[in-house]
Amino acid sequence: MRVPWILVIGLLLGPMSLAAQTKASKSSTPDVFLVTIDTLRADHVHCYGDDKIATPALDALARDGVRFSQAFTPSPVTNTSHTTILTGLLPSKHGVTDFGVPLSTAYPTWAELLHNRGYQAAAFIGAVILDSRTLAPGLDRGFDYYDNFPEHPKTKERWDRVERRGGEVVQHAEAWLDIHRAGPRFVWVHLYDPHDPYEPPPPYLVTYKDRLYDGEIAYADSVLGGFVAYLKTHGWYRNAVIVVVGDHGEGLGQHHEETHGIFLYDSTLHVPLIFKLPAETDAGKIVDAQVRTTDILPTVIDLTGAERPAMLDGASLQPYFDGAEKLDRTAFGETDYPLRFGWAPLKSVRRDGQKFIEAPRPELYDLRSDPGELNNIYAATNPDVTKSRALLAELRTAAASFNPNNSVKSAQSDASLPDPKDKIDEQNLIHAAMLASDDNRPEAARVALEKVLAMDPKSPTALRQLGELELQAGDYAKAATHLKAAHAVRPEDTTVNFELGQALAKTGDFAGARDALEAALQASPGQLTARILLGNVYLSLKDFRSAEDQFEAALLLQPDSTEAQAGLTKAKAGQH
Repeated sequence: MRVPWILVIGLLLGPMSLAAQTKASKSSTPDVFLVTIDTLRADHVHCYGDDKIATPALDALARDGVRFSQAFTPSPVTNTSHTTILTGLLPSKHGVTDFGVPLSTAYPTWAELLHNRGYQAAAFIGAVILDSRTLAPGLDRGFDYYDNFPEHPKTKERWDRVERRGGEVVQHAEAWLDIHRAGPRFVWVHLYDPHDPYEPPPPYLVTYKDRLYDGEIAYADSVLGGFVAYLKTHGWYRNAVIVVVGDHGEGLGQHHEETHGIFLYDSTLHVPLIFKLPAETDAGKIVDAQVRTTDILPTVIDLTGAERPAMLDGASLQPYFDGAEKLDRTAFGETDYPLRFGWAPLKSVRRDGQKFIEAPRPELYDLRSDPGELNNIYAATNPDVTKSRALLAELRTAAASFNPNNSVKSAQSDASLPDPKDKIDEQNLIHAAMLASDDNRPEAARVALEKVLAMDPKSPTALRQLGELELQAGDYAKAATHLKAAHAVRPEDTTVNFELGQALAKTGDFAGARDALEAALQASPGQLTARILLGNVYLSLKDFRSAEDQFEAALLLQPDSTEAQAGLTKAKAGQH
């Protein structure tokens, strides 16, 4: 789309660019560029062995840098995996195990560490999932500029409301760099394109018409190529540290998982990782040892001289650059995402050529003879199982000690929950419904959710999402029916209680709305909209004193709220 002209300029200015590169000093503090490519499986990149896809930018960076062939993320969830990259901590340590969970100020971020080293820092995200005001609070700490999405989007289309094309993300980053020309600078560019739905722009839509996921990767690669050309043109490439990494992979139907988030197989945990070092040091080196995305931040700290935090779960990769280390590092995997649906969370340990997955029905795979993780050889007495369980127990103890507020459960306490392996067909339908809803296709979302309820009539997620669809459609009685059923399954769900309160208020059941909203606010007191709605419910019930209390609480949250001010006036008038 916009990328080709960037590439053309880069090619036309090649000789000038080369001259500019020679001016970069090897000894000066390097710029640092982090490019995270969302949902990028390692085995769908050309330089990682996929001959059916063209990824020339990634291939070129691998030739100029160090390519890690066996790098693993601990999480198959976008905001969790990115928090790990930016803090060097495992999910059970940093605590961001679901969307909307704020990152504690106790854990310094990559941007904060480099900012303290004198860096200017900016972040450019490709999806609202990483918006620091909503779904990823705290990730913006240390950044001078964080390119969040518009608070009130002007469109109902997916683009610019939920997702940005990679070309737009890079344009924003380049505009910032054009203004902030003096280093050192840390710039994070997040390319979301390979995430579903797979809708690559032309010509990738045509070239990869039968492999749209690959088309999105090829497009993201072209965007990366344009960004690299821009850096070369300005003389900022040679002395820079450039890190390119996938945050997680994609199921693509393996193990029946269409997307990601639920399972801990290599299809979603094995990611590409490339380090381009200043002056192309160690260019072309390939490291086959097993490493982790927790190792990225400690490496950048070494390369920039930034202060090392007291706690990191990874270790610097520099010994691999030097050839001094060849051993695999133990890689943990964690996903609490199944808990969102009422299913058991999973933990995994990847070591010594084997993968152990702790689940209600545990799994063990010999990755050397079974790289596809198809033949479960689990036995409770297997010494590798015993060792892996001991390592997971140590991790749970360390996480609880490190952050007492984290919800770190024992494996035994999750045995009563359904195994995600038995629920993956439901998850695929729930995800399809979410995408349909995002794309303003409510009928397709309803069909998918009704199929889920045919499998599990008590699915709290399907019931809640159906309630939300009917709320949006204005069928408040039907919305209340679905939301009451969701509440019966999960009475502590704040969202369900708030939405049930909305639906019941619309149907005139003010006593029921009062009870639902009180429950929502008891669990989460800072909900301005719920406070105002509850105040209006109390007005309808002629309970003016309680209405006054709610509007005053709302004004403490937002003093300039005209709705709360108007409600407070009515509540006071009703008492006379």
